[in-house]
Amino acid sequence: MSVKSTQVVIIGSGPAGLMLAQFLHLSGIDCIILDRQTRSHIEGRIRAGVLEHGTVEALREAGVADRLDREGMVHDGFELAFGGDRHRICLKDLTGKSVTVYGQTEVTRDLIEARLAAGGEIVFEAANVTPEDVTSARPKVRYSHDGHDHEISCDFIAGCDGFHGVSRQTIPEDVRKEFKRIYPFGWLGVLSDVPPVADELIYASGDRGFALCSMRSGSRSRYYIQCSMDEEVEDWSDEAFWDELALRIGPDTAANLVRGRSIEKSIAPLRSYVCEPMRYGNLLLAGDAAHIVPPTGAKGLNLAIADVRLLHRALEARYRKNSSDALDAYSASALARVWKAERFSWYLSMMMHRFPEHSAFEQRMQRAEFDYVRSSEAASRAIAENYVGLPLD
Repeated sequence: MSVKSTQVVIIGSGPAGLMLAQFLHLSGIDCIILDRQTRSHIEGRIRAGVLEHGTVEALREAGVADRLDREGMVHDGFELAFGGDRHRICLKDLTGKSVTVYGQTEVTRDLIEARLAAGGEIVFEAANVTPEDVTSARPKVRYSHDGHDHEISCDFIAGCDGFHGVSRQTIPEDVRKEFKRIYPFGWLGVLSDVPPVADELIYASGDRGFALCSMRSGSRSRYYIQCSMDEEVEDWSDEAFWDELALRIGPDTAANLVRGRSIEKSIAPLRSYVCEPMRYGNLLLAGDAAHIVPPTGAKGLNLAIADVRLLHRALEARYRKNSSDALDAYSASALARVWKAERFSWYLSMMMHRFPEHSAFEQRMQRAEFDYVRSSEAASRAIAENYVGLPLD
């Protein structure tokens, strides 16, 4: 068995783990990233595409925003549509901030390239990754790679390995509190190399269910429709998807819809989930390892980056100032922001989707909520403030 040591072991090379590694590198803190997947698999995953104002700032601070600044699409607003009526949330006017459309796939590629260019270590295809002794002063992580066993001792383990990763499971069940809501539907998503139907995102709700019109660039679009979790991707031909999307967004918007061949099609479940605490001994969770939000509020990636910014500050204070105050406060500080993002994602999901158990009363309440937002600048501002991202502190 080979044995080595470092200051921080990061489990997971998604945006959370990669961003933490980049920040630590800039602070002169040694780290090693482990991931069970191949590089091509990680770089090919289709995920979110709306970056909060603070996420864009963080990527610039980390020195990995050159391509983002060239190719990202700055959006000053987005639209809510309900039963054929539309209301634009003007982010710029209401908050002075904007969001940027730039795919998570591209963020991941930029971060991997920066990591490798700096000589940082990423171990792809690391099997049987196992954190051990996480409550000790010197925890370790064991794993297998290329048929050999390895062990890394460290000061801290950052669990950035997603909802299905090993890190959260390391926290004993009698310590770990889990809060969750499983939604009774999913999103059928299609990626296609066609121009977007509109210049900004459109969130649409109607009798047939929810739809989202998004994009990744001026020539690549990402569309979603609410579907039953009993359905399979194979049930939906491209033609059937476009027909249903056109019905849900209405004739005026559909008049601009360009149809094309799907280059990716998948069904994603929707869930709200939070694990408390986000620290156990010297194991610190970040991103999807600790929380999941339904994609309605565009918060998943952004929440992971916010976690990492807090965690980096805490680790930097520990190594530069020998102060553990921020580390001791990390879980509580991160969770305070997590729960606000969970609330916003839950709120938009509840307002914009058709729930099979809803009576006519709940449906009228959804309509009343939309009408209130449309008539109230304060209500629109509240949505805008959450959409562009709440302050980190």
